[in-house]
Amino acid sequence: MVASVFELFKIGVGPSSSHTMGPMLAAATFVEELVCDFDTIQITLYGSLALTGKGHATDRAIILGLAGNRPNTLIPDEADEQITQIRSSGIIAIKTAHNEQQHISFDEGRDLIFNQRKRLDYHSNGMIFTAYKDDMKVSEKTYYSVGGGAIIGEEAIGQNAPIDEGLWDIPYNFKSGAALLQISQDTNLSIADIMRENERILRDDEQIAKKLQSIVEVMENCIDRGIAQGGILPGGLKVKRRAPEIFKQLMERQERSLSDPLTVLDWLNLWALAVNEENAAGGKVVTAPTNGAAGIIPSVLRFYDRFTPNSDWQGKETFLLTAAAIGSLFKENASISGAEVGCQGEVGVACSMAAAGLTAAWGGSSLQIENAAEIGMEHNLGLTCDPVAGLVQVPCIERNAVGAVKAIEAARLAIMGDGTHRVSLDEVIETMRKTGLDMSERYKETSQGGLAVNLVEC
Repeated sequence: MVASVFELFKIGVGPSSSHTMGPMLAAATFVEELVCDFDTIQITLYGSLALTGKGHATDRAIILGLAGNRPNTLIPDEADEQITQIRSSGIIAIKTAHNEQQHISFDEGRDLIFNQRKRLDYHSNGMIFTAYKDDMKVSEKTYYSVGGGAIIGEEAIGQNAPIDEGLWDIPYNFKSGAALLQISQDTNLSIADIMRENERILRDDEQIAKKLQSIVEVMENCIDRGIAQGGILPGGLKVKRRAPEIFKQLMERQERSLSDPLTVLDWLNLWALAVNEENAAGGKVVTAPTNGAAGIIPSVLRFYDRFTPNSDWQGKETFLLTAAAIGSLFKENASISGAEVGCQGEVGVACSMAAAGLTAAWGGSSLQIENAAEIGMEHNLGLTCDPVAGLVQVPCIERNAVGAVKAIEAARLAIMGDGTHRVSLDEVIETMRKTGLDMSERYKETSQGGLAVNLVEC
């Protein structure tokens, strides 16, 4: 199914779309649908959620979700106070399906279980919510956080319809890059226009523009806040925020840097680092298509805005609509979840999306856009997800900066050609999927291999 632009680009909070936003949404959904009488809720996390959940703030996300918070409306600064109050009192105020509020006891050690020995069959990011009354089970629901902040209930497996996304009857339903190119050729519509036509099923042009504007504003604000915030990132690794110092250096050498043609890469690096440092601190970000890869598209979009002559709002819309079309192909035919296919599904997909979006904003043809997307993923194949200490910091933050540079390189290579190339986007997506299946679970967001192990040993 073709994903909506606003399913791929969601406003939420860090540090992880799959381990923070997804569990928060699952918890909120579970309590909002409860129609029975209950006095206790127990949550069991499995697979990657259990192994790296503490580092990804999954415990905080679950508690905030039970208290009625959702990722798109949560105010990070207020969340800290709410978490402190719940943990100190051992009480959560829950609003159920009847819109009634009741207070239940919540003992984190007893009611939030990290089962690191078991992985549920469908997906590594599995969780089971169970409500009890007088120690008797009265309701139970299994959810999977499938990447990008989306969740699927067990009853919806096979429908590929994440909760909150819904099903929609669209005019241009493409399931492959080849089909997308064929639609473009048959209708003489650009890829961005195809996506816009699909979005018009749900909202008019003014609403589409307004929602895209809100996405861009959050991206821009995230960059600016990341540049302004100094200090050490939470989690215990003592990783220092680098964006403020890099910004200071760039401003100090602004005049003489004009002679260095690579200064533009310093700005690109700055913007990507700023976003992912803000994400690591639990700030407000846009999944693009995930939090772990949230810095690539905003930094490349700002690169387009600042360094492309005659850049305009229409170009930004074209960028995001085109990027979403490519992201939808990966989501439909492979995965955007690091716990399922490694970081190639996060940074790799974001790089591919950004390359396609930039090529489109530069006026590239549909063939050139498909070529750019293919290049962006081809050179991220096999990228592992091995976060040190389960935190979205090392190597994740720098990886976004490198991914942004790759995206621009892919767009430049594609725009200089005529769109013909040997490996198709569909072939590289299938290769990515199979590579993810072959990849050891140690390298799929479990912190049991790669840098997550070797850095500690050093």
